[in-house]
Amino acid sequence: MSFWEEKTLDQMTPAEWEALCDGCGRCCLIKLEDEDTGTLITSDVRCKLLDGDACSCTDYPNRQKQVPDCIKLTPQNVPEIKWIPTTCAYRRLAEGKGLAWWHPLVSGDPQTVIDVGVSVKGRTFLETEIDPDEWEEHAVDWPEWEPPEVL
Repeated sequence: MSFWEEKTLDQMTPAEWEALCDGCGRCCLIKLEDEDTGTLITSDVRCKLLDGDACSCTDYPNRQKQVPDCIKLTPQNVPEIKWIPTTCAYRRLAEGKGLAWWHPLVSGDPQTVIDVGVSVKGRTFLETEIDPDEWEEHAVDWPEWEPPEVL
């Protein structure tokens, strides 16, 4: 069995926890909240630290210093955060679903996340290049898309 099948999120080592991230970049997209309804809307505007091609943080160790509203995921807060994508390994494991077939730990290939359409690679705009008043115009629904459970 693999570590994610043997352990709860609380039992994982820091290295195992980090390995769960599939590198899709969806969590680093700017979310907007409708003031009237409280509905969260995801945009195709990415955090200033997210490399839009590599889908990795350009300063991961210092991200919370540079981006004060960056939320560090923990076993305790994953079930509480509504905006975590349904495709996210942390969310899937917290919900008892297991990892998806396209996850690099399952497929053995990080390219699978891109090939299946989960990655934000090449689909976003850098937040420093878009006026915040225009973020609403960048609302998209594709980050909510999930590939089929099986091919």
